[in-house]
Amino acid sequence: METPVYGLDTAFAATLQSANYDPHKHRTIAILSEYDALPGIGHGCGHNVIAAAGLGAFLALADTLRKTPEAFSGRIIYLGTPAEESDAGKENMARAGAFDTADAAIMVHPYFIDVADQAWLGRRECRVTYRGISAHASSHPFMGRNALDAAALAYQGLGLLRQQLPVSDRIHAIIDSGGQTPNLIPQTASLHINIRSRYAPTLRALSHRIEDVLHGAALMAGVQADIRWDSSPMTMPVRSNQTLGQRWVLAQREIGRNPYPAGTISDTLAASTDFGNISLRLPGIHPLIQIAPEGTGLHTAEFAAAAQSPRAEEAALDGAYGLAVVALDFLTDDALAADVQAEFEKAGGAVQVQTYFDS
Repeated sequence: METPVYGLDTAFAATLQSANYDPHKHRTIAILSEYDALPGIGHGCGHNVIAAAGLGAFLALADTLRKTPEAFSGRIIYLGTPAEESDAGKENMARAGAFDTADAAIMVHPYFIDVADQAWLGRRECRVTYRGISAHASSHPFMGRNALDAAALAYQGLGLLRQQLPVSDRIHAIIDSGGQTPNLIPQTASLHINIRSRYAPTLRALSHRIEDVLHGAALMAGVQADIRWDSSPMTMPVRSNQTLGQRWVLAQREIGRNPYPAGTISDTLAASTDFGNISLRLPGIHPLIQIAPEGTGLHTAEFAAAAQSPRAEEAALDGAYGLAVVALDFLTDDALAADVQAEFEKAGGAVQVQTYFDS
């Protein structure tokens, strides 16, 4: 195992390959583990289960290859991917080359039901600072240009925009600065905004509409707008590979689980994950496995308690089995691998994620 790797102090990588591995003939699959927790809550998203499942799958495949050297031809990369909750660690690792030689990537996430797939929204962060002219608010306000007016107009504009958005789009915004004292026209004011959308093109379209609102507010108030996107990398929507996902479902059925199909969970319950950034670069799956009673919300104390339960331990073992089987199938079944790639290409193929929002 190597650590640190790919520019992150808490990332790690380990590699397993068959004796006859040839990068020109054989495939590589990446198995991912997350392990970051939430401040004040702990593992309210169950990343400890993700970590254990990924490690279990990798060790199971290593044991298989040790006992049966001809079990598969190919390579497995096991990656520890930190900072999912905060800084899009997988995107940083991808930019540093972590997935350059992989043909597919797989992981599993704990949840309140077993489901093969659900919607995961792309997310971007925007900060806008309005800069006006300060003046005495009573004696000569006409000499000022009110930055807070622009922030208030922008906030209202974002609220009105929601009526014209697709149901899966999200806008969250706060005014985090708006002046120091009421008898001065505020010279600066700022908003902190998050936006989310179900697909990469709609996330880009929403970004443009947000900028129009922010610039329009500046024009109305007669101030300048300094708009900055993504202080840490954005997270992209997940594009799940259904062909590969079906192998996950079959593996889970073998051990007594029966994952619900994609579409069971409403898109209105969707959150975000940096696995989306990887799924737009190469085929991938991000299924969910039950560790908590139905209806238990992610990022809650109740889910953190469930992540320490015997049910979570069982899910980690079942998840490890599922990931190992999917990896083995992908490495050994040429027809499956071809179908996986064909589906990926039909869905749009590899996306230049890092520069996607430059235009």
